[in-house]
Amino acid sequence: MVVGRLLGLGATGLKSNFVSLHRPYKLNFAITYWCQSRCTHCNIWDIRPKGELTIDEIREFASKNTHFKWVELTGGEPFLRGDIVEIAKAFKESAKGLYILTMPTNSLCDQDMVVKKLEQILALGIPRVAVTVSLDGYRELHDSIRGVPGNYDRAISMFRRLRDLKKAHGNLFFVFGYTIIKQNQGQLIRTFEEVRKEIPDIRYNDFHINLGQLSENYYRMGDGGKMISSGEVVASEISEFIRRREFEVGVIQAIENTFLKGLAHYARTGKPPMRSRSMEVSLFMDSWGNVYPSIMWNKKIGNVREIGYDLSKVWNSPEAKEVRKDIQEGREPRQWTSCEAYQAIIGDMTSFVRMRNRIY
Repeated sequence: MVVGRLLGLGATGLKSNFVSLHRPYKLNFAITYWCQSRCTHCNIWDIRPKGELTIDEIREFASKNTHFKWVELTGGEPFLRGDIVEIAKAFKESAKGLYILTMPTNSLCDQDMVVKKLEQILALGIPRVAVTVSLDGYRELHDSIRGVPGNYDRAISMFRRLRDLKKAHGNLFFVFGYTIIKQNQGQLIRTFEEVRKEIPDIRYNDFHINLGQLSENYYRMGDGGKMISSGEVVASEISEFIRRREFEVGVIQAIENTFLKGLAHYARTGKPPMRSRSMEVSLFMDSWGNVYPSIMWNKKIGNVREIGYDLSKVWNSPEAKEVRKDIQEGREPRQWTSCEAYQAIIGDMTSFVRMRNRIY
């Protein structure tokens, strides 16, 4: 079953190289905008959301959109939703080909509760459940960026708890998630060395990195460019990180390596190494059911509450066709984030091979 779902994801991704898909195979879904962090590079925490999609609405949405092979539950802090297990279960039961479920955490929720809920999600039988533990610097730096004293130590503790959980659940995968912004520029290697004092056998492969980018519809930053970092210094930092990673065999690892090389290219040039596949293979939905091409593109396509929770009515709409035309003609916002880049890589095998062989 696991192999079959992986092959199903691979076949769909390969198919997207040659033909237009009739439905998206990846969903980026912000299940809540509640968040305890006070990040300097994100304004989500300043929202006090009301009227977010209920579990019954999410169940109806999942039952009418059964084609997802990859679902990313993001936030805010996803574990602030007490029904996160029920949300995962709704997609697992409806999307028979679901292979990957991913979610981040800021580690600020009660960790006994998080572990208990993760155990329940893992028991659903989704082949790959991936958790990203946010960590943006060494102790003082991370706590300053996140605006919460003690957050660094909680992230280290969460990572250790996930290691213990992994012993009983082979379908659990997890990494530290590090976002480069001006505040922590040049501090990635130092952060790794500080983490190694706490976790001696930590590897660079246990870190996933992103580059802070502007987003009005997700991060709610219309004028937050003062925190965005790019240029040769950042590109060199990413390249050094790539050089220190261990070689691993596997499709997921190859895609991650290609993403990182693309990230260095994006930092250096300000240009993504390949076009996105937004509204071609994936889309972003916020916690109120508003549908956008991606987390970086503030172009509302529709709202699932207004269309009976059936995405086909959005996917085939004139607005969606306009987005695809904009992408083809190079008018989409410049972006290169893992939320969008992975499916771009899978859907452009020529660029995938070219990027894999490029040295940074």
